Amino acid sequence: MSSPPPAIRIVVADDHPVVRTGFAELLGTQPDFTVVGTASDGAEAVRACRELSPDVVLMDVRMPGMDGIEATRRLAGAAGTGPRVLILTTFDLDEYIYDALRAGASGFLLKDVTAERLFDAVRVIAAGEALLAPAVTRRLISEFALLRPRPGAPAAPALATLTPRETQVLRLVAEGLSNPEIAARLTVTEETVKTHVSRVLGKLGLRDRTQAVVTAYESGLVTPRSHGPA
Repeated sequence: MSSPPPAIRIVVADDHPVVRTGFAELLGTQPDFTVVGTASDGAEAVRACRELSPDVVLMDVRMPGMDGIEATRRLAGAAGTGPRVLILTTFDLDEYIYDALRAGASGFLLKDVTAERLFDAVRVIAAGEALLAPAVTRRLISEFALLRPRPGAPAAPALATLTPRETQVLRLVAEGLSNPEIAARLTVTEETVKTHVSRVLGKLGLRDRTQAVVTAYESGLVTPRSHGPA
């Protein structure tokens, strides 16, 4: 009989003690989660992650001193060894969220999220298998990429290393399609799609699908649409 997978190690970073403690206690109710630490600001979050090596960090955006965006940037730049970052925010179209995604966050949640959605999100982020809240995340990335495009399309040279099929898969990932949906669209197996996605992430030096979406928009591979609903 195989042993269960190791628990997902989590750090909770929020400057409000009640919020921080509440999330930590809530996450601690799940048998496959272990809250290994908490932090009251970005600098403390970075230190905690380097000492405790969590799999996932719940990161508030606005914190005194080092904010969640800078902390995310430092953690995401740890040569692929850092934790995945799940941003906590009050408003779903907060301008800071796009900055956090650009800095390396894997997704975001509203602070009034239900317990089950929080649990599911942490598991999804830990697995790195799917885009969190595809429609909302896609709409947000599209809007802010349109309003504040990054000059110079720095990802263009890396995109040139992709095969035509890999480029096609990246476009579909950026549209928010899941692996089964991409497989159906291209008439291939889901395993083939997983292989393509893995190669795309490897060639572009990206951590997960969320970062692939950001890159697709910022490089101009996918053109942002109008501000209508997703």
